[in-house]
Amino acid sequence: MYEEFFGLREEPFKLTPDPRYLFLSKRHLEAISCLHYGIERRKGFIQITGEVGSGKTTICRSFLSQLKSDVKYALIFNPCLSDVLILKTILEDFGIQGKHRNKKDYFDAINKFLLEKNSMGQNVVLIIDEAQDLDPKVLEQIRLLSNLETETEKLLQIVFFGQPEFRDILKRPSMVQLKQRITIRYHLTPLNFDEMTEYIYHRLMVAGAPDQSIVFTPKALSVIYEYSNGTPRLINSLCDKILMAAYVSELRQITYQIAEEAVHEIEGIISEEKNIDTLLNASTYGR
Repeated sequence: MYEEFFGLREEPFKLTPDPRYLFLSKRHLEAISCLHYGIERRKGFIQITGEVGSGKTTICRSFLSQLKSDVKYALIFNPCLSDVLILKTILEDFGIQGKHRNKKDYFDAINKFLLEKNSMGQNVVLIIDEAQDLDPKVLEQIRLLSNLETETEKLLQIVFFGQPEFRDILKRPSMVQLKQRITIRYHLTPLNFDEMTEYIYHRLMVAGAPDQSIVFTPKALSVIYEYSNGTPRLINSLCDKILMAAYVSELRQITYQIAEEAVHEIEGIISEEKNIDTLLNASTYGR
């Protein structure tokens, strides 16, 4: 709605993980470097964690777009599956055909596939998003997949993307064998104030904003940082509201007042949603 007013080709603060908008802060660069190093050196298990909205999924999509042609991968974006369904999904993602009746059939088929790719000089990667939602039985199933190896190297590289709770899950006594196999770990932290400022203008530039067509005052940026604490998803949500408010007021300079009003609007929406949830819960319990 506000794109034409600001001279934009598209909305700059969408919440979808579009790799074009990836802002490579120092932390994001380090995370991607860890991924490439772990895959190329066949380190087995890699763990990338971060708070909700920190950019994990965007990093994952960007990393996949950078993989060489000799790397085959499967991406599990719905981890809420049984131990059998997770194996079936992995086979489907790798394009492994055949009739498989039980776990042994699944493992045999995956092992054959991995050996074939290894003989061709190809690397195979299994990537699991939202790893904190994996059932313990499924985690154990995935650990067993890592046993598929030759005498000298891992046949399957496994990458976990998850929220901080995943680290807590791995601290459980039952997870000790899996935890010991994770050789590369990286935790994404929020952007600092300067990175947040660069992030905002980076997204505006990618969206086609002409030079100096949208200017955020220092006080407005302070409001955004205080609200978001440097979390990209929250920055996006607030900046989208801010641009809409500026468009309605026909202003191209983003002031403290506009930013504050946008924060109040978002908090009002959140409060309203919480009130609705409370009423629904009360209604349910009253039945």
